[in-house]
Amino acid sequence: MHTVVLQSLNDFDEWRGQARELLRAGVAPDEVVWRDPKSEAGLFEQSEPDIAHAGDVRPVGAVPPAFIELAPKVLCHSDPERFGLLYRVLWRLQADRAILEVASDPDVVRLAGMASAVRRESHKMKAFIRFKSIVDDTGLERFAAWFEPDHYVVEMTAPFFERRFTGMIWAIVTPYRSAYWDGQSLAFGEGGTRADVPSDDAVEGDWKTYFASIFNPARLKVAMMKSEMAVKYWRNLPEAELIAPLIRGAKQAEQAMIKRAASQPPSHHLKRVERHIIEQPEPTEIVSLADARAAVQGCQRCPLYEHATQAVFGEGPGDADIMFVGEQPGDQEDLAGKPFIGPAGKVFDAAIEVVGIDRSRVYVTNAVKHFKFEPRGKKRIHQRPDAGEVQACKFWLNLERAFVKPKVIVALGATAAQSLLGKTATISKLRGAPITLEDGIVLFVTNHPSYLLRIPDREMAKLESAKFEADLALVRDYWRGLEN
Repeated sequence: MHTVVLQSLNDFDEWRGQARELLRAGVAPDEVVWRDPKSEAGLFEQSEPDIAHAGDVRPVGAVPPAFIELAPKVLCHSDPERFGLLYRVLWRLQADRAILEVASDPDVVRLAGMASAVRRESHKMKAFIRFKSIVDDTGLERFAAWFEPDHYVVEMTAPFFERRFTGMIWAIVTPYRSAYWDGQSLAFGEGGTRADVPSDDAVEGDWKTYFASIFNPARLKVAMMKSEMAVKYWRNLPEAELIAPLIRGAKQAEQAMIKRAASQPPSHHLKRVERHIIEQPEPTEIVSLADARAAVQGCQRCPLYEHATQAVFGEGPGDADIMFVGEQPGDQEDLAGKPFIGPAGKVFDAAIEVVGIDRSRVYVTNAVKHFKFEPRGKKRIHQRPDAGEVQACKFWLNLERAFVKPKVIVALGATAAQSLLGKTATISKLRGAPITLEDGIVLFVTNHPSYLLRIPDREMAKLESAKFEADLALVRDYWRGLEN
């Protein structure tokens, strides 16, 4: 029997190096005992592996890419048998590379289940971590968070926080491992205890106030059912202590609403509810573009605010002659809070520069202010907003039009055209000619620059780019005519 004592709980490179040596020596899976740093050795186990003379040295065959992708996740599982299970599958792959394609194979089923559990735990870490503020004697603000994972997911998940909180200095402490970002590089160290993280900070009160204002007991129930929200994570969330009283208050409000509605015709009640959902702020509340930019951050006119990082308002001179309206912010815009700074924004910048339109003199915005997306692995995939979401956000676009008072509006894409025209729009039928809107503003319609990024054929992409620039040239010429 050969014992392999690993120095790390989840280091794929370390495990792979040991596994390759065992394969070269012809050591079968049932002849190996794997130990991680937390395991205790058995009474009759060898303290060191002795594989130098275990058998004839033989070459190690290649394994499918699917195994290389799966194994690092499995190693992050807390099951102490993960090392041996992976080695057994690796051994079997030397004779049959198609094993992973057999969905009913017990080893494959178990590997898939472990990888799935690790992915869920990584998602929980992203969802339930709350950073606490720490200010040292020099006035430098740092942030720390405590998390108790069921699996060893700190190393695989920390890069998410590096990307999301690049401008902060932060640490994430768990019982087995800690991650630290100093603003330049990500490092890992020994684990810690809850006492290593402050129990309260200055912003916690603000966070609780915000949570109470957006609390929806129906959403909480669905989330608990679908995401397997574990009670143990609630201890790390400052808002958790508010849930019970908020639920009680919601039930009381619901009973009062039912009592009031009992004496009203159902249709009348539904109209009241509908008016409440799309209720617009009073005109006296928003009297400038700056007021609108601040107010949009509290917008709940449609469900998109629930998952977006923030609302992305328009940007540019408050008296710009030209307003460009796109569809919605993308991933980068959602994180930065600025419109047209992602890949499509770069295409847009290059095109208006070619035709001679100064970006600093135009106002750029979107028909929808929150990012609509579908999570897919580590990415957030753009989803087109529906008619209801476009209509709900038209309130903000109308405010921008009223305050900026542009002479020309350019609709970039069908969603923007639909919002501005109030009906379904076809780009091919509308592009190339000015359209006078009811308020006298002239509208031009063209493709959204993201369309150009999605064209796989290079020649077709060049042709469509030329058409896009030609549309912008028409806008430029019309605008210069107004100035003269």
